Amino acid sequence: MPSHSDPTGDPQRPLPLVYGPHPDQVADLHLPDRPGADRLPLVLFFHGGFWRAAHDRRHTGAFADALARDGGCAVANVEYRRVGAGGGWPTTLTDTARAVDRLPELASRAAPGRIDTGRVVYAGHSAGGHLALWAAVRHRLPAGAPGRTDAPAPIRGVLALAPTADLAHADRLGSGRGAVADFLGGGATEVPERYAAADPAVLGTPAGRTVVVHGTDDEALPVDMVRAYARTTGTTLTEVPHGSHFDVIDPDSPAWPSVVQALRALVEALG
Repeated sequence: MPSHSDPTGDPQRPLPLVYGPHPDQVADLHLPDRPGADRLPLVLFFHGGFWRAAHDRRHTGAFADALARDGGCAVANVEYRRVGAGGGWPTTLTDTARAVDRLPELASRAAPGRIDTGRVVYAGHSAGGHLALWAAVRHRLPAGAPGRTDAPAPIRGVLALAPTADLAHADRLGSGRGAVADFLGGGATEVPERYAAADPAVLGTPAGRTVVVHGTDDEALPVDMVRAYARTTGTTLTEVPHGSHFDVIDPDSPAWPSVVQALRALVEALG
């Protein structure tokens, strides 16, 4: 389906955004198909795929378009360097930090008058959910850690869809055939300082309000992981009965209303 249409009905592709010199430091900006809609909240969305180069933002293009349409937001579908193509520790994290720092202004320039840069939500699915959560706790990182900031992120919320919310737990499970160890360069006992600087489960409550949406039948990341994360951080957990890992990014799945409702709750909280 087309990404969105202009007032004449002609299909348009997402607007390209470039946040750095590397070919993977880019994003696609999706706008809702509503002529005249402006001052839109901006969702910075990070795709999943175990942080690996085999998976890129193309698999969440239709999702980003549907989220913009049904959520009434602008959605930047963010690419970043991944394991196997120059990513991993610390590059994937520094790309994430660079993206969230630069994309709001770039989106505002690409769609003049339509983006409210004071109303930003970080979002992501699976490994991208980890990146969204991590981006919202950069002020809690250890001194000298990649991407650290002194102040909380200037956002209003985080929408994490089936996120890898506990890296050490996921590594113990062997999720994604050792994806966490590939991402960080070892297990928690081998590179503990990297887990301390990258694991949302030990970094505390994110800036802004956080909502996690997770299927109870998630085959990739067990729902018990996010239940524990929600208890520890005080974030809101919405469980999708019988939902799978990919239902939360499928606009045609029964999980979709829960995703849209969670986003709208964040948007309404923006005032």
